[in-house]
Amino acid sequence: FPSDDRPSFWKTEFGWNDHRFHLHHSVTDWINDGLMTLFFLLVGIEIKRELVEGELSNHKRAMLPVLGALGGMVVPALIYFVFNANSPETISGMGIPTATDIAFAIAILGLLGNKVPTSLKVFLTALAIIDDLGAILIIALFYGQSISWGWMGVSLIIIAILYIADKKDWHYMWVYVILGFALWFSMLHSGIHATIAGVVLAFMLPRQTHAEKKLANRIEHALSNWVSFLILPLFAAANTAIFINVEMMDQLISPISLGIFFGLFVGKSLGIFGMSVLSHKLGWAEISQDISMKKLWAAGMLG
Repeated sequence: FPSDDRPSFWKTEFGWNDHRFHLHHSVTDWINDGLMTLFFLLVGIEIKRELVEGELSNHKRAMLPVLGALGGMVVPALIYFVFNANSPETISGMGIPTATDIAFAIAILGLLGNKVPTSLKVFLTALAIIDDLGAILIIALFYGQSISWGWMGVSLIIIAILYIADKKDWHYMWVYVILGFALWFSMLHSGIHATIAGVVLAFMLPRQTHAEKKLANRIEHALSNWVSFLILPLFAAANTAIFINVEMMDQLISPISLGIFFGLFVGKSLGIFGMSVLSHKLGWAEISQDISMKKLWAAGMLG
């Protein structure tokens, strides 16, 4: 697309609106809030499997991505603060460099195939999800994101029904399709990022005794190619359609730009790596034997 047409395509809005429901969004928003929910569902299924029977079933290994994510949020914020300490109008941007782009990070790991140990993929995937949840919490608490408590209540009721379905070991696909869509719809209107519905649904799917009957495995198999070859490429195209104005170059050495750049590039790497190693040394968490210090640093840089 020409530079002036490409952004307008991704900003084209379609959908349905009335005084109670808002389902009229841009192409980019439908991809980010709609299709990416399926990506989070797929990733959530993988993480739940690791928690139940895989890499994260060990308590200390499960704590590693949690503490790594914490370090990967705090250190970037502190670096941003250093660059903007004398700038009251930009100091509130400390939350900007705290988030990890889970989709791009996992996509890059996926390109490396079996050269990357499974334990590292699981670590970065879990870390990125925890990081995203933390970023959403920061936005809700500090950046004026209004929460609709009515819709939040509806979401909690649906989650309770999903919990009961999990405990009862219901394995009817249509039940989870209906409840999953209802949860996405209520979260979209609650003010919480709608893609979190995918993670919640993944953790509520039942895991039967016989592998061939696992509902989670059936969904994972059905979604895998769609996510890899359609949803992620669309997400990449929609979120990189950025028009760069030459006048923006003057702002590259401003405190806010330097704070974001060094917060992300240095802070993320240092925070994830440093906190992971420190928590391992203190016995709070455990680094898998498959993950070398070099690979752990590389995971931090991907974050």
